[in-house]
Formats: sequence, structure tokens, C-alpha cells
Amino acid sequence: MTDESIYAPTVYNPQSTKHDITHAEFKTFIVIWNQSMNMVTPDIHLQMAEWLEWNWQRREKGHAYTRQLLMAFRSAGKSTIVGLFAAWLLYRNPALRIMVLAADHTLATKMVRNVKRILERHSLTTKLKPAKADQWASDRFTVNRLIEMRDPSMIAHGISMNITGSRADIVICDDVEVPNTCDSAEKRMDLRERLGEMSYVLAPGGTQLYVGTPHTYYTIYAEAPRTEIGEIAPFLEGFKRLKIPMLDENGQSAWIERYGDDDIARMKREAGPNKFKSQMMLEPVNIAQGRLDPATLNFYDGSLAYLKELNRLEIQNRKMVSCSAWWDPAFGIGGDSSVLAVVFTDTEGLYWLHRVEYIEVDTCSGDDEATQQCQKVAFIAQLLRVPAISVEINGLGKFLPAILRRELAKKRVPCAVKEITSRKPKDQRILEGFDAVMAARALSVHDSVKQTPFIAEMQKWAPGGKGRDDGLDAVAGALSQEPVRIERAYRKGHHDWMRGNKSHKADTDFEV
Repeated sequence: MTDESIYAPTVYNPQSTKHDITHAEFKTFIVIWNQSMNMVTPDIHLQMAEWLEWNWQRREKGHAYTRQLLMAFRSAGKSTIVGLFAAWLLYRNPALRIMVLAADHTLATKMVRNVKRILERHSLTTKLKPAKADQWASDRFTVNRLIEMRDPSMIAHGISMNITGSRADIVICDDVEVPNTCDSAEKRMDLRERLGEMSYVLAPGGTQLYVGTPHTYYTIYAEAPRTEIGEIAPFLEGFKRLKIPMLDENGQSAWIERYGDDDIARMKREAGPNKFKSQMMLEPVNIAQGRLDPATLNFYDGSLAYLKELNRLEIQNRKMVSCSAWWDPAFGIGGDSSVLAVVFTDTEGLYWLHRVEYIEVDTCSGDDEATQQCQKVAFIAQLLRVPAISVEINGLGKFLPAILRRELAKKRVPCAVKEITSRKPKDQRILEGFDAVMAARALSVHDSVKQTPFIAEMQKWAPGGKGRDDGLDAVAGALSQEPVRIERAYRKGHHDWMRGNKSHKADTDFEV
């Protein structure tokens, strides 16, 4: 029998178990809890449970199964199972000290609070709750145990917190790699350095358990070293691994009761190929392989029509229900272009890129460059009935929102101005903005955009390249923004786009 067959999925019936309930297996512990919560236990959770217990038993027998990595697709319930595992470990041995590390303290506290709730309510663990309230906090607690120890039974820490002086028998690294900790080379290096401190926290023979999904090609969970960043071995080399992607090698769902074919198809469509591979199939995606193919675009002609009688906006006889506009300003420094992108969304969720404006100014004009640019943006907002514009205020754009609001007020354009600070690398923003939309062939582009540098930018673009990408960045920003619903954007007296917005005075028989 192979190691893998020991923790293969099984159909489990707690009524047929012959095990002593005072030394319940982890599977039994889970099923008892789920039944008390009126929930069933899916096979995927039993698979995780068997793997965790199998490793723990070999650790107790002196085998070197103290380093483990549990990777499962998003929303697979892996953190829930690991929380139950922590409660089961304390049930088996109340003297254990468990530390939870997460990307931030709030996320780590979430697991600790969940374990505390399980210990309070599980029929096998109620005696572990201490009498003193000060030993039962939300981010740390100490169960009833026979020995006095400085460290609590379980404690939560964010990855950036100081853990010097702490000791633990088990360190659970739950989602330490998230976009906020790995979206730049500096953050990835800092994450690795902080995780390297675990060797000073773990007691001799202690266990490290990582739980998560990859968020970058340079993930800490990679099976092969990333030599381009100086790795000579994978960061988690030697760790015992369980990897559960959403689809197995035969294309079958790992959790068929919850995620059927239609659900998976929807996820692929909404997430896009790169994110689905990374978060659901657990395949680290190399951003350098990303490309944007103009052949996936749908082109159309025609203007934006406002039908006052029907109280709606239309493009190609389709009703538009929302609008996103993004302005990435520039002042000609370093050859950057100032670009405004306007995207509409129809009732079917399809996107219509109606305008990409590379803003130019007249050097002979009496107005300064910033005012000229804001005047042009205000004119387009008025022409296309844009309800709100997001202005990227990194660097030189900080003072532009005030000028834009002034110019919009002069033209009496009912358009809001949102100030946005972009922190993600530009390549990542562009890929995330276009990936899902283009994969679904859900982006239609007005013919006028062909007359701008936008299509050429798309044809030549590659992550890390030095080509022009100002138009791509602006459109990606518009695609990534939460759209502003057209029907809610205007008050009476401006563009009367929504029905039933007239006031009504009701007669009453009481005084206020």
C-alpha cells in the first residue's frame, strides 16, 4: 500500500466505527462536529483529515513527518479543516502550544477564534475551557492543562508581527502568501525572511504546517526552485505535500456536491485563465507568458444613444446599465501619454469600450496644461454621460481631481470624481484587467479606438517589456473598477435616466 492510498477519499459512517470515543480519530472528531452543526462531511474534507492525521501519527512514532504543506483550491474548506485539526490536537494533548501565522493578525485571529468556538461546543472538548476569562481571549487562549507554561495553548500572529521569544510545538502558516505579501520582489523576499524565523520559534521536533494557494509564479509553494531569483532549492523543500486542485486528471470536480460543471465553467469565465490556473488548479502562473490578443476583440460602429422616452442608454440597440471611466494622467514627461478610457456594461454583463482618448494639449492656448486636460475630460464626460471618473493620482495626478471637479462644475456635468492610488505593478494590473474579459470574448471595442495607439500597444505588449502601454493601463483600470450603475447616478434636473424619481407629497392627519 502506498502512502497516498492511506489518505485517499473514503465514505465514512461514524455509526460503524469501533474506535474508543475517548481517543477519537480525527475523522470521527470532524463528523461529530458536523453532525452537531447539522452538516454533512464531504469526501474532500475526509481526504484532508486522513492526510493530516496520518502525518501526525508518524510524527508521534518518531518519523520525520513534521513539515507539511496542504494546498487546496480556493473555498475548499482547508482552513476550516485545519482549525478542527488544531482543536483535535488539543483534545488529544492539552499541553500542546499552537501558533497561527497569517498574512495579517486579523486573518490569524479568525482561525484562533474558530478553534475556541469548537472547543466550547464540541461534545469531546467542553472540559478544556478554563474557568478564568482572561485565559480565553479571541486571539489567544489557554485550555485546562496539568502543567504551567508561559506560552498559551493557541495564539494568533500576523506575519509582520514580532514573535521573538515565543515558543510553539506547532506553527500553522495559514494563507501567509496573499497579494499583499507577494505582489513585488521586495515583499516576496521579506515574506521568505520572516518565515525563516520559524526555526527559532519551534520546539525541538515541532511541526510546521503550511495551508494556502499560490498567488504568484514565485510562490513559496513552488515544487521547483525559481533559479531566476537565486533559489537553488524550493522554499519548502522536503515538505510532505497534499495537493487538491479543483479538477483531477480526468477533469472531474474534487467537490462534486458543491461545484458542478456549470459552477466551474462560470468560475473559469469570471476569473480568467491565469487566476483559475493559480487559485483553483494550484499551478503558479508566470506573468511573463501573458499576452493580449486583439483577435479576441469584437469591433462595432455607431454612437451612444440616449433614448429619453425609454429612459435609457443604448449601444447597438443594447441597453447599457453601468459605466466605468479611468483617467491615467501624464504631462509628457518621459514620453508617457495621458489617457482616458470609458467602458459601458450591458444587461448581459458584456463590456463595451466606447472611447479611448489620448489627450493632447494646445501649446498656444492661454490655459495651462492641467486645465486643458481637465477641460477635455469634462467634455467627454458630458458627451458620453459618464456618471463617475476614476483619476489615478500617483505622482503628478494628485492636484488634478480638484481642477477636474471645477471644470465639470463649469459645464454643469453631474459626474463624480474618484481619486485612486494604484499600488499593484502595472503588468499585473493589465493582465488582471484583461485576462477574464478577453478569455470570455466579452469585450467589444468601438471602431474609433482603431485610430488610436491602443491596438498597436496590445499587439506589442509583453510583461516586463519597455513598449508603450498607457492606453492598456487606462482600459485595464476601467475594466477593474466597480461600475457605476447608470440608473442611480443622476438626480432630477440633470439627466433624468431613472423612472419614478419624482417627489410626492402625502396627506397626513398628524403634525410633526
